[in-house]
Amino acid sequence: MPRSVLVTGGSGALGGAIVRRFCTAGDAVAFTYRHNAEAAEKLTAESGARAVQAELTDAAQVFAAVSQARERLGGIDVLVNCAGTTQVMPFALIEEEDWDEIINSNLKSLFLVTREAARDMVARRSGAIVNIGSIAGQRLLEVPVHYATAKAGVSGFTIALAAELKRYGIRVNSVIPGLLESGIARHVPERELAEYLHYCAAGRPGRMEEVSELVFFLAGESASYINAQNIHIDGGI
Repeated sequence: MPRSVLVTGGSGALGGAIVRRFCTAGDAVAFTYRHNAEAAEKLTAESGARAVQAELTDAAQVFAAVSQARERLGGIDVLVNCAGTTQVMPFALIEEEDWDEIINSNLKSLFLVTREAARDMVARRSGAIVNIGSIAGQRLLEVPVHYATAKAGVSGFTIALAAELKRYGIRVNSVIPGLLESGIARHVPERELAEYLHYCAAGRPGRMEEVSELVFFLAGESASYINAQNIHIDGGI
């Protein structure tokens, strides 16, 4: 049976792969984007998903975006929180505004969107939420401190929310990708890339499609016994 799926950050490389995976399965999909209208339009043309523009750190815009998605889809059965951003900045040079921007874009947006979308799931007493974390918040890596902090927060958010929503039949999990072929990985310095691949058991970066397949699985009935998990997909680090 087709589901109604909302994916945040759909215009990004990983978000786009997730949108396409659900659309391929015949699900009705809406996705949010912030500024990249060209990428959003291209994804809509390719997949048939519906695009909704919004600044996800603004509560009013989130309310409007989720309401629009709900109306277009006829409800929300699955939420995938993929929106976020990073900033390459040494700790000593991080200003308060930098800290707020990264924390807000990765965590405040997660809170605001989930709060709105979960209301549909609570009313139906069913649903699945999949949050996208990052290995940056889990391993000893040379990554921006504010970004690592935000992504580590996704894991705590996932576990606590799963405990609260279990009474409504809603599952909450997170996927923690390692280094991927595109997206943020394009900005990784060559030395750090070589070091990562040296310690990665798979000996290669991951593919967007591998992560999107895991997200798709976690959102489905085949994963009905999986809840409150932060699942790494990093090639073995």
